[in-house]
Amino acid sequence: MGIAFRFKLIPFVATVLVVTLGIQLGNWQQRRAAQKIVLQAKLAQGNASAPMLLDGAPLAAEAVEFRRVSVTGEFVADWPLYLDNRPSDGRSGFYLLMPFKIAGSNMHVLVARGWLPRDAADRAKLPVYATPAGTVTLEGTARLDAGHVMELGKTPVLTPKAIVQNADPLQVAKDSGLTMQPFVVLQTSPAKPAGDDARMVRGWPAPSLGVEKHQGYAFQWYALSAMAVIFFVVNGFRRGKQK
Repeated sequence: MGIAFRFKLIPFVATVLVVTLGIQLGNWQQRRAAQKIVLQAKLAQGNASAPMLLDGAPLAAEAVEFRRVSVTGEFVADWPLYLDNRPSDGRSGFYLLMPFKIAGSNMHVLVARGWLPRDAADRAKLPVYATPAGTVTLEGTARLDAGHVMELGKTPVLTPKAIVQNADPLQVAKDSGLTMQPFVVLQTSPAKPAGDDARMVRGWPAPSLGVEKHQGYAFQWYALSAMAVIFFVVNGFRRGKQK
């Protein structure tokens, strides 16, 4: 008795749909992985290169993202912002953001100065820290923001000393009236010649790119497409044998 294959339209259409969907989603995950690989290379290149000097000229955020930068100027000490829900080593705390006026210009850049612990007894109490006075130089890494956490509703209007969930440079510029670069500098070195408060922690978490995650998802979608084809073929021969 010969081997027979029995074709049915509805299972065939369902298989085509599943295979098409699986391949498209797999390709999308592969594109996402490729984008993250480019960012990974950009991050490694930025860490290896000499610090880029910020002189007050407007810059596109994408042109400086992940670059090490050096900037000289003065902190705008009366405009601190505190990013809430930023734990470190199991302790709750804030990221301290502060505008920094670049020397010889009217341009500012938002500096994430470091992490500070939160008062466990009084959550509304702001941490004590020192701010260097006068002209100082600091180094850091440029990022699009200082990290984003989930927030319900719209971000409120920013005011000095506000405790907020998120704050991006463009919103700080709008609410403070300061001319601002469209990126944040995660400070990595103490300001010189004046030092910073030793309580500040600057172990900034590396960006989670998740290349392997996207590649794993792509494999799962491609595997689903392959299983759909195998299932259709096997059942077609099974139906043919039964007939």
